[in-house]
Amino acid sequence: MFTAETQIRVRYGETDQMGYLYYGNYALYYEVGRAEAIRQLGFTYRELEEMGVMMPVAELQSRYFRPALYDDLITVKTTLEELPTGSKIQFHSALYNEAGVLLNKGVTTLVFYGAAEKKTVRIPDVLRDRLLPYFNTES
Repeated sequence: MFTAETQIRVRYGETDQMGYLYYGNYALYYEVGRAEAIRQLGFTYRELEEMGVMMPVAELQSRYFRPALYDDLITVKTTLEELPTGSKIQFHSALYNEAGVLLNKGVTTLVFYGAAEKKTVRIPDVLRDRLLPYFNTES
């Protein structure tokens, strides 16, 4: 299992009239978590795109437990529970406030899409190779 963490402070413009993080902005926090997780593996989304691999979102699930508030420092924990082997990758996101209280959970499924091929492709070897040490492949 691969896990990465990053922090984001809730900005005023991301909140609703009650000072709560607007529900639609949670997906943006998941995206920051995904990008930073890829970066922690030693490369970037941009490098994947330069290799001709795009990663569009195919599905998004989100569950809200408590609100994130204006000026809260949110920890975004991003986890890959399974090693991707085909054309999909699933990121599990969990958002916590500074007290460590779970606020939100989400699952985002992306596909590897070959820009030249104009269709889904298998996970790039470079990404799979970076992830392999985090998973027990013996079974």
